[in-house]
Amino acid sequence: MGSDKKFILELPLKVVLTEDGASNFISHNKKLLRFRLADNVEEYGISLDKFSPQSIQSMILLDYISKIEISMSEFVSSRQEVMDLSKVIVYSLLYKQFDRDVYAALIQCECVRKHNRANPSHLIDERTNMSERQLRSILQNKEATIQNTRRQILDPIWKSIMSNNDYSSEEKNIYLLMSEKFMNRLGLMNWYIITLFAKNEGAAEMYVAIRNLLSSYMDKSKVAEYISVMVMELALNNENTNIRKEAKTMYHGIDDIDALIFDPEVRAKIVQELQRKHELVFLSWKLGGGSTSIGKQGRLSITLYNKDDEFQEMKDNIESAKASNTNKKSLIDFYRELPEGQEGTDLGLYYLSYLDDACKKVNVKFESLVNQFSASDLTVINLNFNF
Repeated sequence: MGSDKKFILELPLKVVLTEDGASNFISHNKKLLRFRLADNVEEYGISLDKFSPQSIQSMILLDYISKIEISMSEFVSSRQEVMDLSKVIVYSLLYKQFDRDVYAALIQCECVRKHNRANPSHLIDERTNMSERQLRSILQNKEATIQNTRRQILDPIWKSIMSNNDYSSEEKNIYLLMSEKFMNRLGLMNWYIITLFAKNEGAAEMYVAIRNLLSSYMDKSKVAEYISVMVMELALNNENTNIRKEAKTMYHGIDDIDALIFDPEVRAKIVQELQRKHELVFLSWKLGGGSTSIGKQGRLSITLYNKDDEFQEMKDNIESAKASNTNKKSLIDFYRELPEGQEGTDLGLYYLSYLDDACKKVNVKFESLVNQFSASDLTVINLNFNF
């Protein structure tokens, strides 16, 4: 589950802020950095070397982050951290999307529609906008009702988890915990509606709607694990490509490059050289389509590529490559065309088919694209998800 441990991750993050995020930081007198990302675009944000997953999650839930990028010469030693970060990002998106879907379901419920017909000047619909402060003050003496309805919503779900003989006891615990986590991330606006109609005979309809969404999101969250494994696999693949290329330069004329690069001492030397030359693997997560683009909030685009840090050259290359031929294909085709002896391709295909199946089962749209720019020897891999 990874996303609630109070530990600290150490990764060189560039965090690009949304407008809301930027104004929040500026209003707290925090200085923003201007940095250039791998795609050569200049952005405003913050950079972190150490962070708690919790803080990243809170910022995503508040809509403060539009993109996160890390670049390193080697990923092997940070494997666990990268996978944890990836899971935190996916879970945060799912929590937000769940909250949105619950709201959309609640305003369709009969008790809310009845309320709207009776109170045309106090409509509860997709345009209702109440400030955080307003909602907090309304909800502050409703704690008992909130706890009570929360239990009413969760009880049947917990019973069905506990009585499911297909789950191991570990799985049961994971699902129980997860159902709580989703409920804990429900926004104030949803609790406002839930508590408003808790005593109404139409409340049961609301609880059923929330339970159905909860079940579907618990299923969707299985995808987080597969995504983190896939991302790591691709990062390692890119890293190995760089190491191979550098090894050929450093150890000119040696036939068995593979044996060479799996010798830990030699590998360390090569990585050092890559660091000196700023030959990096870039990995970025782009969240949603911004708050304005309706229907795109549940989007996640993960991009990977390796290149040296000489931005201008890359930009020229991409410009000229746009004019020349870029080769666009799916990740499956890309894997199939990798030269023999590139270890890890079977594993990559294996993970990919798992990820693909997992997404199809839970109705998450997934597409993978690879762009190869012939002019610059650059390969850009995109994984796009719509939750």
